[in-house]
Formats: sequence, structure tokens, C-alpha cells
Amino acid sequence: MRIIAQGYPAWAFTGGVAYDAALPAVLLLHGAAMDHSAWQWQSRYLAHHGYAVIAPDLPRHGRSPGTVRTSVEALADWAADLLAALGRERAFVAGHSLGSLVALELAMRHPGRVTSLVLAGTSVPMPVGDAFLAAAKDDSPAAHAMQSTWGHARLSQLAASAVPGASLLNASLRLVERAAPGVQHAGLAACNAYAPDPARFESLTTPVTVIAGRYDQMTPPRAGEALAKRIPGARFVLVHAGHSMLSEAPGEVLAAMKTAFAGAPTGA
Repeated sequence: MRIIAQGYPAWAFTGGVAYDAALPAVLLLHGAAMDHSAWQWQSRYLAHHGYAVIAPDLPRHGRSPGTVRTSVEALADWAADLLAALGRERAFVAGHSLGSLVALELAMRHPGRVTSLVLAGTSVPMPVGDAFLAAAKDDSPAAHAMQSTWGHARLSQLAASAVPGASLLNASLRLVERAAPGVQHAGLAACNAYAPDPARFESLTTPVTVIAGRYDQMTPPRAGEALAKRIPGARFVLVHAGHSMLSEAPGEVLAAMKTAFAGAPTGA
């Protein structure tokens, strides 16, 4: 599906079925150097079970052209404009990694836009090491390898994949390698720089679910739990996965999302 957001084209996956504006909307936001396919298991299920799925490729990611956004705040404004372009006043919103920060900022920056919020693989702050940032700035293969290796649980090469015969780590590596020049660094730098006033969390009135991976090497579960404790009424869910929980534990993540959405009013 093509959408004009902030005056420029954007591409969004709708879960394999035609987008239906009459159904409650679910906005799914991916992480740095990734694209909509990070949500492939969850998006398809939701699209076939009563939701209008909007899984966009962020600007300059995947099939979306345009200029890469360099801050979480800019991406949150872009996401709000995307929803407005679709005529959506409210939506269920889930984000992973960088996408979780964008989702969080969207909920705080545009009150009333978010019906229920799911933050997966999250941490505030979300620091990124200097060596990782430097390698990404050079678009080095080492940065691609760092993201793929640290983004999965240790020994994930031996883990079963939801796609028979596919390697979780290698699929992630191929996806990051396809990112346009500068995109990985922009996303990582945006995560590293994001420092909202914690007092803003208290303004959140929408239901919030934080999903953490027990074996996450990039945003450890203690960081996700700490964030959940700072958000009034937030629910914390621990899944058996690393940072790439959307593919390592797709069923557990989906179950947490279904519970979060079922307990909130229908999105418009």
C-alpha cells in the first residue's frame, strides 16, 4: 500500500490482505536498518483476524523512498502524519527496538492517537556503543554483523525458525545488508540520542505493554522492566528470546499483543 506522509510517498505492508478502513487499525513500527518484514508473523495473523494492519517501511528503509529521519521525535511526527493520511484518528501501536521509541514518543507527543501501546525490545535510554556507531557510520560489514549477532540470543544459530530451513541470524544479516547507505547509522544514532524527560511517562493514559527478551543482549530485560515500572499501569511480559524476539519468539510476542489489544477500546 502506498501512502503520502509528510508530502512524500511511503510504503506499508497490510498483512497479505487488502487494507480495510472499517477495521480497527494496528500500526507496526520496525527497528533500525530493518523493514516491515520484521513483523511478518504478527502482521499476517492480525490482518486475518479483524485488524487493518499498517506495517510501514520507515523513510529511506525498504520500499519507502525519501530522506532518512535522524531523530526519534521526527519519526514520531512522521508516524502521526501517516495515520492522519489514512484518516485514522487512533490506532493500536506496536514498536520494536528503534520502533518502540518511536511508538512511545508518538503516544506522548500526540496524545489520543494511540489506543494501546506495545513496546518490544525497548529501553530508555537505549545506549549504543561507540564502536558499533563508528562501524555503522562507515557502512561497514562489521556493523551489519554486530547488529545481527548481538540482536539474537546466544547460540541462536541452533534455534528453530518459524520458517523451516531458514536461519534466523542469516536472514537478519541479509536484511540489514540491504539497508541504504547511512540508514543503519541514522537509526542507531537516534536510539543513542533519545533522552526524554522521565516525567513525561506519567502523562501516558493509554494502556502500555512492555515485552522484553530474557536473553536480549542489546536491551536487557532489566531495562525493559525498569521502563515498565516508570509508566503508570504498564504491563511487563518476559519472552524466551533475544532482541530479535519478533522472529525468535513470534507466538509469545503475538500472544502479548493480542492481550494488550483485547483489553483496550477499539481503534478508530
